[in-house]
Amino acid sequence: MTGRTTIYPTRAAVFAAAAGVPLALVVGVVVPHAWYAGLAWPAAVLLLTLVDGLRGGSGATATLSTPASVCVGETIELTLDVSVAGAPSRIEVALAAHPLLFAEDDGRSWMTLANGRGAALLRVTAIRRGTAGIDRVWLRWRGSLGLVWKQRVIENDATFPILPDIRPVQNRGAEIFRRHALQGLMAQIDRGDGTDFDALVEFRTGMDRRAIDWKQSARHRKLHAKEFRTERNEQVVFAVDCGRQMSDPVAGLPRVDRAVSAMLLTAWVSLKLGDRVALHAFDSRPRIASGLVSGAGAFAELQRLAARIDYGGEESNYTFALTTLATRLTRRSMIVLFTEFTDLASADFLVRAVSRLVETHLLMVVVLRDEELEAIVDRSPVDADDVTRAVTAAGLLRDRWVVLARLRHLGVHVVEAEHDRVGDRLVAAYVDLKRRNLL
Repeated sequence: MTGRTTIYPTRAAVFAAAAGVPLALVVGVVVPHAWYAGLAWPAAVLLLTLVDGLRGGSGATATLSTPASVCVGETIELTLDVSVAGAPSRIEVALAAHPLLFAEDDGRSWMTLANGRGAALLRVTAIRRGTAGIDRVWLRWRGSLGLVWKQRVIENDATFPILPDIRPVQNRGAEIFRRHALQGLMAQIDRGDGTDFDALVEFRTGMDRRAIDWKQSARHRKLHAKEFRTERNEQVVFAVDCGRQMSDPVAGLPRVDRAVSAMLLTAWVSLKLGDRVALHAFDSRPRIASGLVSGAGAFAELQRLAARIDYGGEESNYTFALTTLATRLTRRSMIVLFTEFTDLASADFLVRAVSRLVETHLLMVVVLRDEELEAIVDRSPVDADDVTRAVTAAGLLRDRWVVLARLRHLGVHVVEAEHDRVGDRLVAAYVDLKRRNLL
């Protein structure tokens, strides 16, 4: 990290120099022939300021540790190690963070130095995906006389990637999988369900009589029934809307990042259960269209593709995107669509596109609850403006519920959840559909 040092006076130096102005005026009036004596005070302050600026603290270095990668929405602590010659007792630090990062009050903090060295933990939050870094670090300290500020600007070119949030997979993935697992060590929970033939067993009380195999029963002279299991190797396609409305923030993060996090969690469970997964991202036109992948080892590829989903500023074209997706699918698939709508015009295009898609495929639409509108409706009004806001918010929520009811009427499975629970709700809905063999 390289930098440059600047020196400028403190308020104390300015006030001290200004305090000599009345004295200079008095000397000029009382002793006109010795008017220059009145300049002694400002000159002395100027001289002391120059001395303070030249004394100590000339060499300052800083080392900032950056992580290898960060998940969007994650708050990290960066360690800043500072060394200053001349050993000032305290030093102020600040950061020039990348726009993808948020540092409260520009990361300003005071740190105490011992023998000219010290370290500080600076907290920053990743608010969007991309490549970010700390562009520069400011160090500022007072001279020994308190008359000058010495400020060193240290450039930093180290960057790190901000990736989709996979913390739910790391922290809760195994627990969720154990809870909803349908294969492997917990295969017994789906025995008797599904459409794939598993085994021929003796008929027992409580079994479905429609599963009796009469031909085999006659051959063995004993009732035998077919036992089924949930079908594996299904196709699950995650369609992520990355248009303008999905770029709006919810609890500090864009909706699309919330959707990507829930998508990765569900994709991980799907891969563990033996299904094949694909990713489709779109706004005004398709942006990412991956092939189907299978196996737990393919999760890294999905994560890499999810990191490429950009924040769009255009309106979403549901007809173009979903029609293009349908032409790429050669068999019945489960399509999980993450989207958002705020007006009836865009919602009508969504319903029209979905009505054609749902005839062939199993469709699930995932939306985040608009907690801001719900809070406005539930809040007690204080003045007329609050009443206007509440009426407007209630109208928007009513339109939203009408659209979701239309989707359900078409046979679409709708998941509407809070931003911090959408992943769990989506996994539960996916497992429920799989258990019911609707695919």
